[in-house]
Amino acid sequence: MNTLTGYQTADLNHLQQSVADVLFTPIGSRVMRRNYGSHLFELIDQAANDSGRMRVIAASAEALLRWEPRLALSNIQVSAESGGRVCIEVRGKLADDTPQHLSVAYGGAS
Repeated sequence: MNTLTGYQTADLNHLQQSVADVLFTPIGSRVMRRNYGSHLFELIDQAANDSGRMRVIAASAEALLRWEPRLALSNIQVSAESGGRVCIEVRGKLADDTPQHLSVAYGGAS
């Protein structure tokens, strides 16, 4: 189900929404499921250098490997955008070996 519209979503749209949900949910914030989510919120305001990007990649990979079994990860890339936003590009394959490329962004001024 689409979290914005309430309508049923197709498989790839649901996967995109689920990846964003896993990455943008702080660990410890879900009642009855305290381990769900990622450590990305702990990395906000960290330096946007190679070390900071590696931490974002590691936090993203750890969360997706644990909470999104439909996607076999092959690559995660992180890039900084204007206004303090960070774009996380996730590449992998579905169970039927269909390659996927998903992109989610967070941060910056709303």
